[in-house]
Amino acid sequence: MLLSAMELRKGVLVNYQGRINTVIFWNLWKSDRRSRVQLKVRDLLNGRISEITAQGDDKYEILESESIDLSHSYRDGNDEVFYTAEGEEHRCPAAAVEDTLRWKADSYKGLLVDGKLVTVAPPQSVVAVVTETTPPIKGVLNGLKDAVLDNGLTVKVGMVINIGDKVRIDTETMEYKERVNK
Repeated sequence: MLLSAMELRKGVLVNYQGRINTVIFWNLWKSDRRSRVQLKVRDLLNGRISEITAQGDDKYEILESESIDLSHSYRDGNDEVFYTAEGEEHRCPAAAVEDTLRWKADSYKGLLVDGKLVTVAPPQSVVAVVTETTPPIKGVLNGLKDAVLDNGLTVKVGMVINIGDKVRIDTETMEYKERVNK
């Protein structure tokens, strides 16, 4: 299916320069003579962002996709292997999912395009263990401090968090949500 640049919106999958991309920014820019569409697209396989200035009637191929729940199983060479709850195997290039797999989770969202797994997203939030941080300061309840999680990422956490505490982190914004009871 083809759509004009005017019809595209954030989140739509498009074929741009022969690669699978998702629209991450869309803006209509008007001048005295004509309108243009400003787009930013992210290549799903390598994460590169491209900026496009298009005419309103420029056509883009829209890709049909399906979202499925997957669990990670193992790495096989350059592929990561995932399974559905029904036991169906899907493979994805390791480079496309290495950032996602830093978040240890029971279930991930897989994106299938033409029946092929192209990328995997972590759940909205995950529970991680704090491995490094400064000790809590008595009497100080408000504010944030740096902490290193068991997956190696550094995030800001509450002042009362200590090493070994479990915390809920928003995987998209890297924002500390809450302390989780052990």
